Amino acid sequence: MNSMKIRRTAIAVAAAVALPFSLAACSDSGDDTKAAAPSSAAAETTTEASTPSEEPMTDDQPFGPACAGVPKEGAGSFDGMAKDPVATAASNNPALSTLVTAVKQAGLVDTLNNAENITVFAPTNDAFAKISKADLDKVLADKATLTKILTYHVVGQKLTPQQLENGSFETLQKGMVTTTGSGEAYKVNDTANVVCGNVKTANANVYIVDTVLMPK
Repeated sequence: MNSMKIRRTAIAVAAAVALPFSLAACSDSGDDTKAAAPSSAAAETTTEASTPSEEPMTDDQPFGPACAGVPKEGAGSFDGMAKDPVATAASNNPALSTLVTAVKQAGLVDTLNNAENITVFAPTNDAFAKISKADLDKVLADKATLTKILTYHVVGQKLTPQQLENGSFETLQKGMVTTTGSGEAYKVNDTANVVCGNVKTANANVYIVDTVLMPK
């Protein structure tokens, strides 16, 4: 009997000792589970935070019907023109060959290429064609008059399309040009339409126009 009592007592003691460890193990397991949840949530938060937010794209591209005629590749393309100063860039655009001839005739190539942060309203060949050949030849032969006309097309700051909505700007010729419009439709002095606008060169913003501007 004593032997049986001793064995029962030993079993009871062993059970009593084992129970706290069992409860502690369960408790630790529960703590691990709870700890894992915040860790998972933190990981989700980190993932969400690391995802870049979508920012609106700014549309700063050339616009207008005549832009379709600009070469897609090479020095005369929009990308090519952006690498060159304005007079050089214009010389690579076939639609501006008459303007380039006039600029060379007036000796303004270096003036335009070396200027910083300017805007050029660049008349197309068709714009010059609106002037009679006799009058155009006369102007091309008169360097002072030609210089006055060409510098009237240049503003001493880079103008954005938004600034053209209702603007008045002094030109290098010291006269004033006015601009009106919105969206992709703008006029200069109420006579010239911007047919390809917001063209970038290395030192200028260019707005190609369908009429030659005449200073007062």
